[in-house]
Amino acid sequence: MSTLRELKTRIGSVASTQKTTSAMKMISSSKMRKATGQLQRLSPYRHMVQHVISHLLVTDQQFDSPLIVEREVQRVALVVFGSDDGLCGGYNVNIFKQLLARISQVRADYGSKVGITVVPVGKKMTKAVAKIAGADIQVERVALNTRSGSEQLYDFTDLMKTRFLEHTFDRVEVLYMHFISTGKQVFAPACRQQPLPVRA
Repeated sequence: MSTLRELKTRIGSVASTQKTTSAMKMISSSKMRKATGQLQRLSPYRHMVQHVISHLLVTDQQFDSPLIVEREVQRVALVVFGSDDGLCGGYNVNIFKQLLARISQVRADYGSKVGITVVPVGKKMTKAVAKIAGADIQVERVALNTRSGSEQLYDFTDLMKTRFLEHTFDRVEVLYMHFISTGKQVFAPACRQQPLPVRA
């Protein structure tokens, strides 16, 4: 049976742990608010860029670029963004399900012989898509993860553009989850973007 001194020591230990976890919670909340604010400030800029590009493409002005040329689709690249942060299992599972659904739809749209290359972003998503790699689905690993900066993202974008111009890919799509709040993310038709070929 525990003595009174042992009980007091345990109570003190629990109280000390509680203070530590409380401080960690406050720090995490602060970081989360900061990241959420940055994401929300970026969103209007992204929508405006998309609006400007769409407006330019639907005008009567003559504009020619190999990046807007629609061609017969023989190979599709599906870039899928996952997360490597903690407690993101459900988040990655939902995106992976959408990836499988999109693969089925691509085959329905372009035929069963269409070549599909999955480009996962994030270690956990890379591990998940490795299970579906085979003769008809290729998985290409890239030097890009969920913590990459603007320079790595630029290099990745340039790589996809080069592959499109070289006819390695005839179509490039990006799959991701739409951020609503820290407790809610959804996958909607708008969460499947087609950066190449560029269209209105």
